[in-house]
Amino acid sequence: MKPFITAAIVGVIAITSSFAKEVGKPAPAFTAKSAKGTEISLANYKDKVVVLEWVNFDCPFVKKHYASKNMQALQAAYTGKGVIWLTINSSAEGKQGHLTAEKFVEKATAEGGKATELLLDADGKVGKAYDAKVTPHMMIISKDGNLAYSGAIDSTASTKAEDVAAADKLFANALDAVLAGKEVTNASNKPYGCGVKY
Repeated sequence: MKPFITAAIVGVIAITSSFAKEVGKPAPAFTAKSAKGTEISLANYKDKVVVLEWVNFDCPFVKKHYASKNMQALQAAYTGKGVIWLTINSSAEGKQGHLTAEKFVEKATAEGGKATELLLDADGKVGKAYDAKVTPHMMIISKDGNLAYSGAIDSTASTKAEDVAAADKLFANALDAVLAGKEVTNASNKPYGCGVKY
């Protein structure tokens, strides 16, 4: 297990050397199929705050945030405040983390996920439009349709669930600011995780 984690961490260093620089600009429009079989368009959520969470349940960094129940707690707390939460799987068919619609629903349900929708992006169109680099890569779209945050879920790039509590809550702090109509500090930062398997 240790060599795998070490390799994953080395990969993170390489992957996070560049990251999305479109914060403050209009979020790219997209339409994608949900795991329930419905067409989901960003335009459906006009005047709503929208979270984009890139997921690969086989990634140890994603496992950290689901095993600790951190991700589910964030999903529940913010959807309870009217936020639209879209969990996106951009793993291509045949690549690590790819899930069929049925398996995506099954896995998210087993993990206790509370996302508004689960989006299938096996062709990578949504992920590439947003320059999603890793799982989890977290993004926030404000009510005005602009990308308000792109970066890490927190400040501790580890695979250890016990590190979640003490980490600086970069994403949650940004989302709180967006909901309060305040300026987001550190709105564009390097996300950590496993590279998205396009």
